[in-house]
Amino acid sequence: MQSFDVNLTEDQKMMRDVCRKFVDDSVKPFIAQNWKQEWQMDPEGRLPFEILKMSDDIGIRTLGIPEKFGGISIDSETEVRTFAIISEEIARGDSGLADKLVQNWKVAVLLRELASSSICKRWFEKIQSDPGFLFAHALTEPKGASDRWLGYNAPEAAMDTKAKKTENGWILNGRKHYISNGYDASLYIVYANTRPGKGMNDGTSSFIVPRNTPGFRITRCNETIGCRFMNNGELEFVDCLLPQESLLCENKALPQAGIYFKPGKIIQAAKNLGVGQAALDITSDFVQTYSRGGRLLIKHQAVASRLADMATRVAAVRALVMHAAKALDMKSSDADALCNMAKVYASEEILKVCQNAMELHGGMGAMLDAGIEKLMRDASIFLHMDATVDISHFKIIKALYPDTAGRYAGPEN
Repeated sequence: MQSFDVNLTEDQKMMRDVCRKFVDDSVKPFIAQNWKQEWQMDPEGRLPFEILKMSDDIGIRTLGIPEKFGGISIDSETEVRTFAIISEEIARGDSGLADKLVQNWKVAVLLRELASSSICKRWFEKIQSDPGFLFAHALTEPKGASDRWLGYNAPEAAMDTKAKKTENGWILNGRKHYISNGYDASLYIVYANTRPGKGMNDGTSSFIVPRNTPGFRITRCNETIGCRFMNNGELEFVDCLLPQESLLCENKALPQAGIYFKPGKIIQAAKNLGVGQAALDITSDFVQTYSRGGRLLIKHQAVASRLADMATRVAAVRALVMHAAKALDMKSSDADALCNMAKVYASEEILKVCQNAMELHGGMGAMLDAGIEKLMRDASIFLHMDATVDISHFKIIKALYPDTAGRYAGPEN
């Protein structure tokens, strides 16, 4: 929408246009011509290296890396909005690819804010020299996921993954589930309990763990319903010896990770928005091209009504996403609530957009080679990514009414 463009900086418009060309010229044709590729049961062969290489060529694989380490300069006052704009564009082509790239951005932000200069130099140089190098953020465990991110600090909700300090560093033991980029990543940020008897906020530390670390193994690639090019994975750590320098943040890793989680909500919502925009684009073209009963589909009142509903939902989601992103860029006090609102609203509304797209395509919408059902699958997975809808609602209430909101974990007083 032209009214939306007015609020973009020239740099944001340029980056958006570069991403749009990449998606239209390379990503969308690949997806359309190779629609069976995402169902390939060999995860390593799903997404061609050439696609990642092209994303690297236009500079979006390594966003978040500071300019002093060779990264692209992004205005800190509009950074989250810039991430959102690019996320939407890439997800318009494929949400799995977007999620693959997003993990790099988010972990890059985490490293630049928390790691030493020497650690940043080491890993930022590595990722920039290898177009196939990916980051992953390993928090979720078999026992719990977003329900354990809530800041209630109860020992009952502590991490099952443990790290014990030794003379030579740390010994890590545990398992991580449902990790984006988990199957493909070369470097992982792993969270573990380091203070037995303490809650999440006071006893969780984060560690930098390279893929080839002895005792660390990727146990499987999860076969997800959507975002399949992302290659979600499961990880296992058995007496995994880590050097002292691998410690990123001791005991206070979760409170510190707010610099990752909050932008992550916006980026997640923006990816969802990209899926919705793709559904709207494809459907609007379809109903303006195909005729039934002697007239174009769009001239049928029921069709026009559904299309208007789709366009309205997409516009509303975009407005909230950018409002929340601006609040986060400005470090507004209501940013926490708005980030969770954007994530929830986008996941629910875009799913409805994709449902309407399926309906308006009739039987064609259910065909694998038409691409509409893929958007529906991709949209459905966002309900559970970066916190479920119900847990996100809990977080919204906790942010808005901290003095009276209920406790999630631990005994009630």
